Amino acid sequence: MSEPLSPQASGFRGPTATIPAPRVPGLVELLDRVERAVSAALTPVTTQHGVSRDGWRVLLMLARGSTSGGRSMGEIATHTALPAPTATRVVDRLVTDGLAYRQNDPVDRRRVLVHLAAGGREVVERVCGSIERRVGTALGAARTPERVQLARLLDDLATAGDEVH
Repeated sequence: MSEPLSPQASGFRGPTATIPAPRVPGLVELLDRVERAVSAALTPVTTQHGVSRDGWRVLLMLARGSTSGGRSMGEIATHTALPAPTATRVVDRLVTDGLAYRQNDPVDRRRVLVHLAAGGREVVERVCGSIERRVGTALGAARTPERVQLARLLDDLATAGDEVH
């Protein structure tokens, strides 16, 4: 039995339609449960360190670094999906708490970049370690290939979500 010809192979040159992925029953409910589980795991740990969920998102972004060594307020607001005034208040709090600091951009002195302070790096390491231990306990030590696959799939999902915004 031969494979059907693709529209391009058959000579058709019109617009091609993207075939939607098959529906996964219960996916929306599963994603909602995962979001609640993540929140339940993160909130007590970040609260213990005096960091809000929005503050955590900023710290994690700063910990990932950038080519310039810091992040502009515009990058922070965009990445965290926070309105600019809210992002400014969150960064103000992180700076006050010694978790981040501001510095003029060495290339463009009109721009201010936000950097992760040593205290912020320590909070990120502690929170990530705590959450990773929790995930490790939940998934079991022998399931390393599944963890790698899960991380890859979650990254794909997050990337697709970033592209929607």
